Amino acid sequence: MSRRRYVRATILWAGLFSAGFAAVAMLSPRPRIMWNASASAPVGLYRLEADTRPRLGELVAIVPPTATARMMADRHYLPIGVPLMKHVVALPGQWACRAGAVVSVDGNRVAIAKSHDRMGRPLPSWQGCHRVRPDELFLLNPAPDSLDGRYFGALPAAGLIGTAHPILTRDAPDQSLRWRGFGASAASPTTNQEHRP
Repeated sequence: MSRRRYVRATILWAGLFSAGFAAVAMLSPRPRIMWNASASAPVGLYRLEADTRPRLGELVAIVPPTATARMMADRHYLPIGVPLMKHVVALPGQWACRAGAVVSVDGNRVAIAKSHDRMGRPLPSWQGCHRVRPDELFLLNPAPDSLDGRYFGALPAAGLIGTAHPILTRDAPDQSLRWRGFGASAASPTTNQEHRP
């Protein structure tokens, strides 16, 4: 291919790609493609699928409540307006409990909460048992340093953007990005420990 044809093809594809993103943004302002930079879930690019009923174990993108978002921004964990990516570990009707640092779902231990972040600041804490309501989801990531339901409990399902399907992600911080394709199923849990609140 000559240089001129290559330049034309590049301009054409860049234009089509840009037009596609612009059309998605105008037709549906909720994000449909998302880059996850937090290592509490695999770092990389995800396709978001609007879903009002995610299943257990699925990775979802969700907008935290205002007070939670403000706390995360004030502590420089996550800027306001950036959705969280967490795994669904309890659905409406299930019991999410925290006794001391131990977090359980329906009597099964699922996580241990830390008392302080890596800067020595106390982390939010809740205690007792909570039956997840029809308008809530209880979310956790396997990474032990993930800022999730172990600190702020169940989140309102109204903030749910959708399930996250990996397109281009890495399995560990020291690995390169890996193409997963546009048809990949919902992301599975990770044990990546790079992210720390």
